[in-house]
Amino acid sequence: MFRFLTLFAALGLATSALAQDRKPSHCIALAQAPGLEFVQNAIFSEPLADFTIRLNYVAHSTFLIEAQDGTTIATDYAGTLGPTGLVPDVVTMNKAHSSHFTYTPDPRIPNVLTGWNPKGGAIDHRLEVGEVLIRNVSTDILAGFGAVTEELANSIFVFEIAGLCVAHLGHLHHTPTEAQFAALGRMDVIMAPVDGGRTLDLPSMIATLKRARASVVIPMHWFSIGGLQRFLAGMADEFEIEIRDQNFLEVSLKTLPARPTVVALRPTYLVDPE
Repeated sequence: MFRFLTLFAALGLATSALAQDRKPSHCIALAQAPGLEFVQNAIFSEPLADFTIRLNYVAHSTFLIEAQDGTTIATDYAGTLGPTGLVPDVVTMNKAHSSHFTYTPDPRIPNVLTGWNPKGGAIDHRLEVGEVLIRNVSTDILAGFGAVTEELANSIFVFEIAGLCVAHLGHLHHTPTEAQFAALGRMDVIMAPVDGGRTLDLPSMIATLKRARASVVIPMHWFSIGGLQRFLAGMADEFEIEIRDQNFLEVSLKTLPARPTVVALRPTYLVDPE
């Protein structure tokens, strides 16, 4: 809370200026023009309006995605969502660092999707759970100084829910190729690592997000207010900037913002409602 209040103090005045039987993807080669709606005081697990999803920023690169039918997905899951009894229907993981995966996921989780193939090479996920289609696009993990250490060992996961295309970039280390952009398809909401050091460098990440032109970008994997500020400043020429002292947003296809918007959320572990 304190660091976000500090951010509000620093940026408050700037925010207003600044194959078979497979469910087909509706995000590839399909253009839509839809929207964003914030509901104050909502908490995870509350009922959602029709065709609406909730994105809860939990910590680091972990989000809990909620669909209207009750389906829940935890991204870059490192073993905990906080003091909650919730068992997600799906968890996704990436292995660049231990803060993005766990060797011991709760055995009650029915679907554990790794962003890497233990046998090497790409991994191909295409999973339908409730109203959600989950798929992935593999990218490389790079060492320092740009040397390739593992090809296709990270995944950008795409969640197709309620007509929306939601992408989590994972621990992205390089600009996606044109083929990868094509495989990703339309992206309405992107969760993007913006630390500028351990993942893709900041100028390249900003260029990648401007190229993707999602309606909503949610920064994640940031380690300081200064680092987040630098990212926001780099996006402000083409994106609206919204800084919110809450850990969630609710979004539907018809409420996406008319102008692309960066929405900075405050990461907060989940606590079961009383």
